[in-house]
Amino acid sequence: MQRITLSVDDDLVATLDRHMKARRYASRSEALRDILREMQARERLETPSVEKGDGFCVATLAYVYDHETRELGRRLTQAQHRHHDLQVATLHVHLDHHSCLEVSVLRGAVKAVRALADDTVSQRGVRHGELHVIPAERASGRHSHGDGAHDHEHIHA
Repeated sequence: MQRITLSVDDDLVATLDRHMKARRYASRSEALRDILREMQARERLETPSVEKGDGFCVATLAYVYDHETRELGRRLTQAQHRHHDLQVATLHVHLDHHSCLEVSVLRGAVKAVRALADDTVSQRGVRHGELHVIPAERASGRHSHGDGAHDHEHIHA
């Protein structure tokens, strides 16, 4: 880890301090590290190879929908099954007599994940859709978790 010195205008320091307080960071250094990590992730997602769909990601798709909208539940379920390779898990919450919240954990090619999200939130009856994409890498390897060595995939975000 390197130590750096920064000269910053008073307005920016005040902004950093408000951000630090609002997010309950213990130090300005940790707040700045997280801001830089976010910039790094955004940069990784905006590279040409990612735009072509070559990049891998993990993501969450959260949306609220009216479960009484004609055939919407069936259409959403069918889309999830068509893209079962992207779906890791889905949480379904009944908010009231008409509205449901779903949060889907996804993983796969950035282009495919964004296409699924766009297809989902553009459905009639879906409201407040939000996709959060995190760049990641897949790594395979042979190692042991105490029960003998075996091969499996890990995802590094």
